[in-house]
Amino acid sequence: MKILFLSDNFPPEVNAPASRTFDHCREWVKSGDEVTVITCAPNFPQGKLYAGYHNKLWQEEIIEGIRVIRVWSYIVANKGFFKRTLDFISFSVSSFLAGLFVKTDVIIATSPQFFTALSGRTLSFWKRKPWIMEVRDLWPESIKTVGALNISPFIRYFEWEEKKCYRSARSIIVVTDSFKRKLNERGIDDTKVYVVKNGVDRNLFVPVEEKDAELLTRLDLKNKKIIGYIGTHGMAHKLDFILRCASILQNKAPEYHFLFLGNGAEKDNLKKLIDIVLNGLERKEFFIPFTEEEINMMFDSSIAITYGAYDNNKLVGTAQLYLNENYVNEIKEILELKNNKIAELGGALVLKEYRNKGIIKNLLSILIKEAENKNYDYLVATVHPENIASNKAVLSTNRHLAKLNI
Repeated sequence: MKILFLSDNFPPEVNAPASRTFDHCREWVKSGDEVTVITCAPNFPQGKLYAGYHNKLWQEEIIEGIRVIRVWSYIVANKGFFKRTLDFISFSVSSFLAGLFVKTDVIIATSPQFFTALSGRTLSFWKRKPWIMEVRDLWPESIKTVGALNISPFIRYFEWEEKKCYRSARSIIVVTDSFKRKLNERGIDDTKVYVVKNGVDRNLFVPVEEKDAELLTRLDLKNKKIIGYIGTHGMAHKLDFILRCASILQNKAPEYHFLFLGNGAEKDNLKKLIDIVLNGLERKEFFIPFTEEEINMMFDSSIAITYGAYDNNKLVGTAQLYLNENYVNEIKEILELKNNKIAELGGALVLKEYRNKGIIKNLLSILIKEAENKNYDYLVATVHPENIASNKAVLSTNRHLAKLNI
């Protein structure tokens, strides 16, 4: 059988759509099927082309027996609703045009994102071939859930297109039983809806005899029970729920450690927050601007722990605990604490309209608890002596403080 698969993401990208599409196609090739994937040049999630790739109208490669056709798309980072929508629409058009020239027996289109399904549906009409819709997210319901779009005329139009896709598809693949129930409630014949739940290739994940001791030491994970999240850090992932769970366990079960691996738009949000706060300072000498290297370090858990305060999805405050003692070597010498383990509190920022709400106090309290759990002997906080707000924030943590004018 000749299979044409449409997916906005594909290896070397490593997000969920790319990985599962590759795994499915690889197995079909092993079973003797001829598989062609139409995708775009790899750029997710940062919106930057991977090394060795170009954003051309058409380029081909073979990956483990899979014919991969990469088409042009409007490339942006995985943030911002309208620009990403233009990205999705551009791939929908490009994949449709490319698909007209590919011989196939069946067409499969996966979501998210939804516009790939529109391309699959349209190709099915023009090529007179059946198409299968793989539903990995209920769109546009998901964008309403995360608050990305609340304009009712657009929502109604997308819901109308969504239902047309469901009705025209020969079969619909969903990932959960609840998705099947929801489609049935919308009047979709459940006899053509199949639940294929997520799985794992157990050959790829096997226990190791010896763990990486150097990595465990660097990340301070020795003798910890690790709960890991591996994936994109985006609007739809509700990672704040995991953080709330982590804060509850912090006191009740400190042996647990939450580890987040992935990428997303939060670095840019942090940069934006820093720029807004620093540009609004009346006295710029109160704060030493971050370098690009220092901002990157905030996302390396072996160097710094960064906490943020959010109002819905808006980052409004942040603070850091710097674990790398190279930052405090000079202070260790002055205080004659060379043989002690010291961390530094710093980078406390909050938007002007959110000041005097206890945000910085709460962030610093959380970071102090982190330092206690990591058995630091001392914490250092460096503030300008005339910065009343910062002095109050540090004093509000109810720790014994030693002031030193340097």
